[in-house]
Amino acid sequence: MTGAPTRLTRFASCAGCAAKLGATELSAVLESLARSDTLRTDDPRLLVGRDTLDDAAVFALSEDLALVQTVDFFPPIVDDPYLFGQIAAANALSDVYAMGGQPLTALNIAAFPADELGPEVLAEVLRGGEDKVREAGALVVGGHTIIDREMKYGLSVTGRAHPAHLLTNATAQVGDRLVLTKPIGTGLVTTALRDEVIAADDAADAIAAMRALNGAASRAALASGLTCATDITGFGLLGHALHVARASAVTLRIHGADVPLFAAVKRALDAGVHTAGASRNARFLEGSVDWGNATDDQRAWLTDPQTSGGLLLAVPPSRLERFLARVDGAVSIGDVIQPGDAPVVVA
Repeated sequence: MTGAPTRLTRFASCAGCAAKLGATELSAVLESLARSDTLRTDDPRLLVGRDTLDDAAVFALSEDLALVQTVDFFPPIVDDPYLFGQIAAANALSDVYAMGGQPLTALNIAAFPADELGPEVLAEVLRGGEDKVREAGALVVGGHTIIDREMKYGLSVTGRAHPAHLLTNATAQVGDRLVLTKPIGTGLVTTALRDEVIAADDAADAIAAMRALNGAASRAALASGLTCATDITGFGLLGHALHVARASAVTLRIHGADVPLFAAVKRALDAGVHTAGASRNARFLEGSVDWGNATDDQRAWLTDPQTSGGLLLAVPPSRLERFLARVDGAVSIGDVIQPGDAPVVVA
């Protein structure tokens, strides 16, 4: 890890994907636009649009080629500029992987407090992002920067996919098993790190996971014949699970004890760490989750906003072992059941 000349997180009122507009507020905005007929999506070439709140848009160019398009950026979640660039890029690229796509090109998006940070800081952020894009087999082809008091960085990514072999959040089937490919808790861990509740070594597993691409898991899903996936980011595990449940017209049952956590999550909770993003996520989930006997700690990490999280996939039982063997760290955390009173159940 290279040494940062200053604490980048000082230039962030919210960190990482916790800075996302709350799902409740976002839903209200989109509903308002839909009522005004602004969100028309009746072009048959638009295979995946905004209707299901999926991870990226998919637009068919031909019978065997579709474009996958997304954009994602956020304030610093770590202090090291190179690591911040890598994490932000991996997070943006993940949206393409969540659709079963392969990234092709990326455009940088950066807001920079030029009066307070030197150009070498921005250069390191962009270098981190470009290295991660190259790792994905794609190219950074340009971008746009503005002056801002709060630093932000991310990418607009274009990828390709086959129209007949997509991953979406709308195809979960009753009987499928739910598989998560990375632990959760990045919001709690990075907040604890920023507040100096834990040391940098305690956050090493979370930082490594945020830097890791979801490409291998995406390719394994396609090779296993899967069709349903989403990536876990700012709305937390249950927020994104709720999107799958609604888009697929099913109920997702999460086994709370089976959800993998980063090492410092419980220590952060014991120290009283919390995030504003988790509170927004909890409000969004009101009336949509049967919490069962979930503890306060389980509620905290299940609503914790994730940055560059793993994929959540619906896997037919006959393909479960094959898929788990293909993806290091993948864990079965629940199943898909008949729709009931709540779209999401915590068992």
